[in-house]
Amino acid sequence: MNPDQWRTYLVTQASLSAGRSTDEIVDAAIGGDIDVVQLREKNRSARERYELGERLREATADAGVDLLVNDRVDLAVAIDADGVHLGQSDLPVSAAREILGDHATIGVSVSTVSEARLAAISGADYLGVGAIYGTTSKPDADTAADGLGLEQLANIVESVKIPVVAIGGITPENAADAIDAGATSVAVISAITAADDPTAAAKALRAAVVGHDAAESGDDGADDANGTDGNAAVGVDGEVVADE
Repeated sequence: MNPDQWRTYLVTQASLSAGRSTDEIVDAAIGGDIDVVQLREKNRSARERYELGERLREATADAGVDLLVNDRVDLAVAIDADGVHLGQSDLPVSAAREILGDHATIGVSVSTVSEARLAAISGADYLGVGAIYGTTSKPDADTAADGLGLEQLANIVESVKIPVVAIGGITPENAADAIDAGATSVAVISAITAADDPTAAAKALRAAVVGHDAAESGDDGADDANGTDGNAAVGVDGEVVADE
């Protein structure tokens, strides 16, 4: 699947899963029609991430869901992932591309227009922009406290011609605002991982994004396209936890 076809994106983080395994969370998100999963789990050893990655590769491949690896190009190769997501201090895009090949999907985290332009020129397939609303899931991020805001998101979108994934504090309630600012999809950690019902949370997030797409195109069939009814977008137990 090309990044411009993604609508919802899960970044894994077991520490937020209330004791459930990452396998369980990913399986539940797949049940909620997630488009792409990024294996993060930075606190795990390389061996643990590899073993988890092999299981996630099987689950995502069976479901037609893309699997990316955070930072580790070697791990992406080892588990036959669809690509990698790079931070500003990771390998440059050109080096990752040389290792992974032209078929791989390579994303880059950015928070400024200059970073976005450089990543695009270097051959990135998509950008991860955030934190849009601030985050506690990634407290070391420069924008964790206050967030970039929608205006900066729009500025970054306008500066490049590749898909932009918005992340950081995204919920079903505000996802459409990020899409309206120009993002092609939204990524979350805790909005799905920490939810009481991750499948319902994933469906609610997708309904918000697909519903926005339908409203923009004048299509009233967003619920049918999403495979949900009009009530499925209501938050989990009345609330979806999200604090990326």
